[in-house]
Amino acid sequence: MQSAGKYIILIGIILVILGLIVHFAGNSLNWLGRLPGDIRIEKENHRVYIPVTSMILISIILTIIINLIRKFFL
Repeated sequence: MQSAGKYIILIGIILVILGLIVHFAGNSLNWLGRLPGDIRIEKENHRVYIPVTSMILISIILTIIINLIRKFFL
């Protein structure tokens, strides 16, 4: 049960770090969501936005970060 507590604390630390990055570097991250491969359909009454490429990029980055943390700290 203690290992679950470690993971929850680790996830919390990662979320705080990501929150700080978004807060202080938010203007420089406006390219995220406008990458080639992100689907955007805009019509008169509705908009559909599917950030496929952005989510793949975020997934790869988070996978690398989590694997590095697991390798060096756990």
